[in-house]
Amino acid sequence: MKDKSIYCVIMAGGIGSRFWPMSRTDHPKQFLDFLGLGRTLLQQTYDRFLSICPPENILVVTNAQYADLVREQLPDIGDHQVLKEPSRRNTAPCVAYANAVIAARDPAARIIVAPSDHLVLKEEEFRTTIRIALDQAEKEDCLVTLGIMPSRPDTGYGYIQFVASEGSAHPRVKRVKTFTEKPDHDTAVRFIESGDFLWNSGIFIWGLKSIRKAFGEHLPQMADLFARGDGAYGTDKEAAFIEKVYGECESVSIDYGILEKARNVFVVSSDLGWSDLGTWGSLYTHLKKDAHENATVGGLVRLYDCERNVVHVHDDRLVVLQGLEDHIVVSTADALLVCRKQDEQKIRQFVNDLTAEFGDKYV
Repeated sequence: MKDKSIYCVIMAGGIGSRFWPMSRTDHPKQFLDFLGLGRTLLQQTYDRFLSICPPENILVVTNAQYADLVREQLPDIGDHQVLKEPSRRNTAPCVAYANAVIAARDPAARIIVAPSDHLVLKEEEFRTTIRIALDQAEKEDCLVTLGIMPSRPDTGYGYIQFVASEGSAHPRVKRVKTFTEKPDHDTAVRFIESGDFLWNSGIFIWGLKSIRKAFGEHLPQMADLFARGDGAYGTDKEAAFIEKVYGECESVSIDYGILEKARNVFVVSSDLGWSDLGTWGSLYTHLKKDAHENATVGGLVRLYDCERNVVHVHDDRLVVLQGLEDHIVVSTADALLVCRKQDEQKIRQFVNDLTAEFGDKYV
């Protein structure tokens, strides 16, 4: 029987502009099936947590404009499980909102917070790791994150430095020493060589009391704002209150606002087959490849003299490529992207330029 005190908060409000032209403002990447598995990233995340907590304890926090998409893709959840943000204020307000809703139901809750658009290939290992983190959160007044054992000096991830910790719930649980956000290549190499750094997965586990205490210490104004709504959560007054609160709330990440400042943070070293799927290049590493290291999604892709490309075709159109190496090729109904993999960080600039020229038509 699943523990009814465990809640899962799925953060599903992002835009995913680096996955343009597949990911669009009105239909971002968490609502897409990038891997061709028949389930979107949001659906895969939801499925993952069904084995960990009761379905009624899964909350999805999303921008109000995506609420209908969430209900369409997750028809088994109720309206009260979809928390609608009126504006984008990064992840700290998202967590604070979910905390307040959960507190109205179970003040002794333990909470897992996870992005909706990450890939986890080792599902059983994920469940084991979550149980270890939950045990640590229950044993001690602390905040826990999952750290991924790094396989390369990737500059697109945040890094967590850890130190040995006495009295932890499990040998894989370490005390966090520092957080570093997206280091340069040389620094990332040093991190990997040192052996005491992990990638920051952005998946968090904590007791409700511990995270609310941390908000009081490190983001007191935000804590006070959401506390004003006690009595409104779960009622017909909630939407109007949240509309007002988000207008006053600062935009700050939970990492910067709390985790980088708190002293009671632990990390569980993990090997989950994880990726944040932040870019086409990160997707490429997880797709099946042919003899020439090309990865394709789409039934009618034909390649000649091509090597190390990622090609994603969202419909049944025929795409033929010849002589292309190390490129991203993405075809949608109204756009075609051809970009060198090494320049994938420029895609966000492409989106900004298109917005300036065409408004919202292509983004």
